[in-house]
Amino acid sequence: MSKADRREERFGFLFISPWLIGFIVFAVFPIIASLLISFMKWDIYRSPSWVGFDNFKHLFHDKLFYKSMRVTLVYSAFAIPLGLIFGLALSLLLNLNIRGINTYRTLFYLPSVISGVAIAMVWKWIFNSDYGLLNYMLSLIGIHGPKWLEDPNWILTTYIIMSLWGIGGSAIIFLGGLQNIPGHLYEAAKIDGAKLLQRFTKITLPLLTPTLFFQLLMGIIGSFQVFTSAFMMNGRSGSAGGPENEGLFYMVYLYQKAFKSFDMGYASAMAWVGGLISFVLAIIVYKSQSKWVFYDADDNNGKGKTA
Repeated sequence: MSKADRREERFGFLFISPWLIGFIVFAVFPIIASLLISFMKWDIYRSPSWVGFDNFKHLFHDKLFYKSMRVTLVYSAFAIPLGLIFGLALSLLLNLNIRGINTYRTLFYLPSVISGVAIAMVWKWIFNSDYGLLNYMLSLIGIHGPKWLEDPNWILTTYIIMSLWGIGGSAIIFLGGLQNIPGHLYEAAKIDGAKLLQRFTKITLPLLTPTLFFQLLMGIIGSFQVFTSAFMMNGRSGSAGGPENEGLFYMVYLYQKAFKSFDMGYASAMAWVGGLISFVLAIIVYKSQSKWVFYDADDNNGKGKTA
């Protein structure tokens, strides 16, 4: 490189150094530290001691580990598809050319930027079995509402319903995908006599599969990070897992091990196992894109199909 090129390179590294320092201190170092701690016995108060794979061995003999994993996976199996369906449906409405549509888009997106604790407290009141808004509305039509947060048969359903509160963020992403679809495709389909449903299934849905793919990946990653709502909405049981631990999400159990039992080694092992499981699921979805994700023929990256 010339002297000018080297000087430009040094300035480049200088300008990105704040980000690099922050990334190393707040991301790389904690990741490496948690990996090392996962092989140790450490309760914060005493010096850590090396125990090898004991934390991981104990993990797979822990009934609550399997319970929390089951709760998280069942939640994911329902919350992710419902979020995709309702998010796509809402985006179709927000894509309409009507008066004040920008206001509607803003209003539906607002829940995505509100504090998770505030949202959890509001929904805790809505689902309250004695004076909650939802049971009151059900009583008006003669239905006796269940004990949403106190009945082990309903608590996971409660969290799944609550997850739909944030579909506005998903809808905005779908909206971007919708507006990226060339309008001439719809015009050609109309000329050929295609009905509304046919245009949706033959044009809209196939060309939205890259957006669906992205949303699915983010949903899988996000489902293993559910914490705030489950931690705040624990009903009357006094446990963050709710009655019979039917609301014990993986991250909630990890938090209990780390900051209630102060078993940092065990919690770190849980973090790595959970991260590995979500990574494997994400890889499976990523590898499957060649069978169902359609990319535009003019912008095909070699992965997936061309529309």
